[in-house]
This record gives sequence, C-alpha cells and structure tokens, in this order.
Amino acid sequence: MTAHPAGTAPAPVRVEPPLDGLALRADFPIFERTMAGRPLVYLDSAATSQKPAAVIRAVEAFYRTTNANVHRGVYALSAEATDLYESARTVVARFIGARDRREVVFTRGTTEAVNLVAQAWGGANVGRGDAVLTTELEHHSNLVPWQLLAERTGAEVRYLRITDDGRLDLSELDRLLDRRVKLLAFGHVSNALGTVNPVRQLVEAARAVGARVLLDGAQGVPHLPVDVTAMDIDFLAFSGHKMCGPTGIGALWARRELLEAMPPYQGGGEMIRTVSLAGSTWAEPPARFEAGTPNIAGAVGLGEAARYLSGLGMERVAAHGAVLVAYALERLDGVPGVRVLGPRPDRSGAVTFTMDGVHPHDLASILDRRGVAIRAGHHCAMPVHARLGLTATARASFYVYNAPWDVDALVEGLEAARGVFRRD
Repeated sequence: MTAHPAGTAPAPVRVEPPLDGLALRADFPIFERTMAGRPLVYLDSAATSQKPAAVIRAVEAFYRTTNANVHRGVYALSAEATDLYESARTVVARFIGARDRREVVFTRGTTEAVNLVAQAWGGANVGRGDAVLTTELEHHSNLVPWQLLAERTGAEVRYLRITDDGRLDLSELDRLLDRRVKLLAFGHVSNALGTVNPVRQLVEAARAVGARVLLDGAQGVPHLPVDVTAMDIDFLAFSGHKMCGPTGIGALWARRELLEAMPPYQGGGEMIRTVSLAGSTWAEPPARFEAGTPNIAGAVGLGEAARYLSGLGMERVAAHGAVLVAYALERLDGVPGVRVLGPRPDRSGAVTFTMDGVHPHDLASILDRRGVAIRAGHHCAMPVHARLGLTATARASFYVYNAPWDVDALVEGLEAARGVFRRD
C-alpha cells in the first residue's frame, strides 16, 4: 500500500501498450456514446466488460436467422442451432486449453459454476471431518458456496489469510493444507486487489495432500493466457461477460472423470437418459449439468468473444493490461492523498485505492460527472476489506479498449475531486 505526499513521487513513465486501445474502441459500439459531454472512459471491466460488434452481431444473427431449441428437433433449423451451440463449446474448450470439448459445461457464469461444484462434487465427496481450504482474498461467490456446503455436511471451511500488501500468506499453507482438505478453491486473480496468485505453487501443494483444485477464473480468463491442462487443475469457473461476451453465460471446465462421477446439479429436460415413474437415469456430461433450455444465444456470443480475444492474442492482452496497470500505479503515486492497495508486481487488470477525506462513493460520483466510470464499494469481497480495515474502496479496472489516455483522464478526475473537497 503506497501513498506519496505532494512532490515526492517520481515522474510517470508512459510506455505504449502492445495493443492500440484507442483504435480498438472502434470495435466496441458503446464508445460511440459520450458521458457528461465527454468521451466515455470505462474503467469498470472487472465488473463487466464491454462487447465488441462481432459478439453483438453473432447474438443478433442467431435470433434473426437460427433461433430454435437445441438437441431436440429433427428439423433443419434446430440442427443449425445445435451446431452453433456445440461449435461454441468447441471454441471455448480450445480457448482454455481443454483436451476434450465435453469437459466444458455451460453455466450462467462463475457463480453458478462454483455452486455446481459445491453441490454436485462437494455433496458427494465432502463430509463431516473433511475440510475445504479457500482464501481471505476471494470474491463472495468463492466463499459462500463452501460455507453452505459446510453447513449441509458438517465439514470445515478454512481460510488462507493475506499479507498487508494483499498477497496470500503462504507461511500458513502447510499447516492449513493437510489430508483432511478435499478441495483447495482460490481465485487466479483477485477482483478486489488485482493480485495474481501463484497457481503452480498452490496446485503442487494441493496435489501433495491429495486435494482437488478449483480455480476461480472470473478475472484470470479474460486477462491472462489460461491452459487448464498445463495448470493441472481440476475445475475452472469463469464468466462470459467479463471477457467481451454476453451476460448470463459462462462455463465450468472439469476433468472428464470427475464430471462422469458427479451426480446432477438440477433435474429437468435434456439432462436425463431415461425417465419413468420409478426413477430416472442421467445423460453423459456435459448434458447432465445443462438441464432445461440453455442460453443458446449467450453461448454463441461467448464463442465469438473467445474468437475475438484469440485474434488479439492472449499474451498481448496480458501484456497490454500489465502496461496500463503499471502506468496507473505511477500516475496515482503522484496524486496527494491517494493510497494504492495490493501488491506492486504480480497484479493484473485492476488498481484499487482510497483518497484521504473522500468516500469512494463520492469519488465515483465526481468522476462520473467527467465521463469516467469506476467501481466503488466492497466489490463482493468484504473479508478483504475487513482485513485491510476498510469498508469500501475505489477500483479502476482496465481492458483491451483502454489506453494511457484513460489513465490520464482518471488522474485528472482525482485531482478535480481533491479540489472539490478542499473547498468544502
């Protein structure tokens, strides 16, 4: 955490990122808008990303030309819809390095994917005397499902704490991660602080005690190259709307053998093999976990989003974000009263901060009047804020359509906020 008094911070070094964020804005129709008479400066991509025209067109084209239910019709339109839906599964599987497209289950997003694992896998594999290890750094969606599982089963939830600079405190890992732990569940990237966690080290520790690993990829998959095979994890949960895709769609990736052993999460149409009044049998995954009519257009849009990001290159996407975050840290260091939270290296996507004498909600409102959109609040990460002794923070998060110009606009807005509250 860093705060610099006026005049002591080094001059910022502006390095051009590998992607031309200003040029890429042309791919995103929303940037045709102005806010408060100014170009929109959108710095809330950690909450939801904007959508490129290619994704919008793909969703619209589905509804205009191919709308039909999937898997159930023998007519041509249904077959075309099914092909689009299943093609999207293939694209998404390739995007995350999955060996088998059938390991990708479409969900409403990260939250449903984590709950699916907690209900289906957790209910069958975690019981009284067992433990789930997660961390103090998590989004609520990777905390609450395990607490609910513990209430149902009598299991224990353990928490790996964080250091003052927002990293996981690995000094406690060996004590907390023992043979009672059936699952280690942690985020790839913290939505609250932008911390990038040491995936390889944590996976190796889990393997040493026979624990499975769930990676919350909500913030990692949009910003960093992800290869589930190379990572050697067991489950990956992520959302489409944070990676240029539609809302209401996401995915759970899981090892094939785990999906085959898991009972259904929900009952209904499409997830069955047979149904009689005496009982039912289940379809093979992924259909077993996709009860009812799925979000077909959403899946099509998610597949198109994966294609768009693949076209940019995820290595370049990651490098682009790193340059913007580094530049933002330098600029914020020069704003008197600003306190930046979280680690300096090993962070991605977001910069979280406070300003002396200004509540984060007031700060967000003042910036909004200048066309700058940031997030203010606890970011669905209340334990992180409690650990840092805060109730709310401001967060600026970046994506492919951002450029150093956006950081400059943020800093100008912060300087204006200082002026407002000095006068008051």
